[in-house]
Amino acid sequence: MTSPFSTEFRVEPADYTVDFADLRAVREPVFVVEQQVPIEEEWDDLDPQCRHVIARDAENRPIGTGRLTPERKIGRMAVLAAWRGRGVGGAILEALLDQARALGWPEVSLHSQNHAIAFYAAFGFDPFGDEFSEAGIPHRKMRKLLAAPDPGRRQPAAPTGEAALREIGNEAEVRPLSVEVIRRARREIRVFTRDLEATLYAHPELIEAFREFATSGRAPVVRILVVEPERLRGEGHALLPLVQRLSSVFALRTPVDPEDRQAAESYLVADETAWVFRPLATRFEGSGCLDGPARARQLAQAFDRRWERARELGELRALGI
Repeated sequence: MTSPFSTEFRVEPADYTVDFADLRAVREPVFVVEQQVPIEEEWDDLDPQCRHVIARDAENRPIGTGRLTPERKIGRMAVLAAWRGRGVGGAILEALLDQARALGWPEVSLHSQNHAIAFYAAFGFDPFGDEFSEAGIPHRKMRKLLAAPDPGRRQPAAPTGEAALREIGNEAEVRPLSVEVIRRARREIRVFTRDLEATLYAHPELIEAFREFATSGRAPVVRILVVEPERLRGEGHALLPLVQRLSSVFALRTPVDPEDRQAAESYLVADETAWVFRPLATRFEGSGCLDGPARARQLAQAFDRRWERARELGELRALGI
């Protein structure tokens, strides 16, 4: 199984016995060394029964792991420190979800460390239950419905029109869909981005869509989380003059939480209705929907959690850059 997100690495199935040394080369540095999980808890009796995947770099070295247990749980999600924030975790998660769908599982669950809840929420997982401790680390349970086809039951017709899921694979597809999503907004737009990707957010069509929304007279709000605002300094950005001019509408923050800063995805959400999501901000592949409230709410909630932990980006307004 090859990752669709990057040519720098790939994700493939792993055999627990054959690939044990490679699994160990990732899991022990992450869990045992970094997180101080006792080694006897890290390797459990379920491991030989699980379906494992492993991420490898271009030189075939292991850089990430994940597993599916017979109990239909995702676990042991780990990425080496040098590779975090580059889409590896998202690619591993998608690979495990693909396996679960292929097995016909209707849903999967996982135990998320508290700092990773926003990451899983961005992929459609919902938290449930109370916080609990596992290996001395606070966790929450999360689950995701997969809606696997049931051959014994008549399936409803696939959504059409505005409710249909749209797959995007290049710049020519993501830009018009993003414009449509912005124009769906009535109250609020949320943007999570690495650096306000200029090929997208500095394009005249998107700037005009933002301007129309911001001057609509409906007390509009645009909140933008920029992970790497330093990339904007000295380069200029065509959207920022509008942000500066309509400062009562636009609010910018940057994440300070290490896990939030490592997030590799990029997404745009209009109210809790329309959305565009790309698992890797440096690429255009992804999906979107003009009438997808369930997914839009998940993305909005993930955004709001990150927003509360972020700091204001007043320097971009003041300098006009």
